[in-house]
Amino acid sequence: MQVALQKIVVLGTGGTIAGRAAESSDTLGYTAGQVPVEELLGGLPALKDKVIHSEQVAQLDSKDMSHAVWRTLALRCAHWLGQADVAGLVITHGTDTIEETAFFLQSVLAPGKPVVLTCAMRPATALVPDGPQNLADALALAGTEGAAGVLVVCGGVVHCAVDVQKVHHYRLDPFSSGDAGPLGRLEAGTLIQVRNWPPALASSAQAAMKFIANESTWPRVGVVYSHAGVDAGMVDAGIRSGMDGVVVAGTGNGTVHAELEAVLLAAMGRGVRVVRATRCAEGRVLPVANAAIPDARGLTPVKARIALMLDLMGHPWTS
Repeated sequence: MQVALQKIVVLGTGGTIAGRAAESSDTLGYTAGQVPVEELLGGLPALKDKVIHSEQVAQLDSKDMSHAVWRTLALRCAHWLGQADVAGLVITHGTDTIEETAFFLQSVLAPGKPVVLTCAMRPATALVPDGPQNLADALALAGTEGAAGVLVVCGGVVHCAVDVQKVHHYRLDPFSSGDAGPLGRLEAGTLIQVRNWPPALASSAQAAMKFIANESTWPRVGVVYSHAGVDAGMVDAGIRSGMDGVVVAGTGNGTVHAELEAVLLAAMGRGVRVVRATRCAEGRVLPVANAAIPDARGLTPVKARIALMLDLMGHPWTS
């Protein structure tokens, strides 16, 4: 009896994993998003137990990620996740905004199948590139029985989309899941799991995808930092230019400079949505009774921006 092979769909978006440099010794002066995803897969050993289908969704440096690419990527993910013969998805991506893309996809898809984002810190042309092993790990994770949710794998470590954060600019394992810790590790292609899979919320995801598919203009939501000597007037001018929402990255437990707080409270009075996160690398804002500005429910500033933007689009903030 012939055993059916797993089908894994790999969606390419560019990033360092697809980068090229003039010299193999150059791991800084490369151009990201140059190598097609099909070529990246061609460099891996034959995958005897899997059928791989690849698709180039975008080809860019992830620092330049846009809402338009997010929309296209989410719709392509939804398409492939709806195919009964597809076991899981892999997305090649740059490290700079991978945590944002992962959180966005978890928010709008909440998939019952695995959607695994992977990346690299060295370009494909490096003397010893890290991308091939990361991609092999992502394929193994996408084919793991029972796997679900949007995940990030890099350097053998598996992170959940809600928790992952880039914390180092250069090392090969640049991510942390903070106090929550990683979901697990991949060792020789086998998952050592220490946390549960992210929840699959099919009905919520279907509603969110409807908003994404039909929304041509997304709300304008920005992030501002509270810091010593903050120019509250500059922030006020930015808000008055047409912002729909603001996430303030506060000090400590989300505290905000008095002058900046006054500007934000005035904006709230005009109907602008404002939430507080913390600029601290670890920890989360703890709720304070009767706080004038609501907290970001444990999210980092950039993820709170996404949650607030989706909330303004009609997809309730559920984190």
